[in-house]
Amino acid sequence: MITVKKQVFFTRSERGRRRIENDPPASQTVPPGRVPRVSRVMALAIELDRLLREGIVANTIELARLAQVTQPRITQVLNLLHLAPDIQEELLFLPLVTQGRDPINEKHLRRICREVSWQKQRRLWKAIHSGMS
Repeated sequence: MITVKKQVFFTRSERGRRRIENDPPASQTVPPGRVPRVSRVMALAIELDRLLREGIVANTIELARLAQVTQPRITQVLNLLHLAPDIQEELLFLPLVTQGRDPINEKHLRRICREVSWQKQRRLWKAIHSGMS
């Protein structure tokens, strides 16, 4: 007698029929942890900028009304676009947070955003980023 062990996953089709899937559902393959808030806010800033550039929304006042936040908050989010492109990219790809608070928050970045020189921004970013390791 031969015993074969294999994990089987069932899903439902549009009509409700059960179907066998070879791969585990996506919920089982997601790595543990969560995307840092600052990464989500950076992605939001990029999307809001796109809406403004393409003329989908007229200005930051309209954005604020649609997002149901204050206009100064929209400005804070959009200020992340003043960061050097490599810093923006690093923010988007920060490692997942598995426990506790996010190591980098938006408040840390506001000082860097005020800096005009990308070289100075990179030095400040390096100081913050090395401090979280």
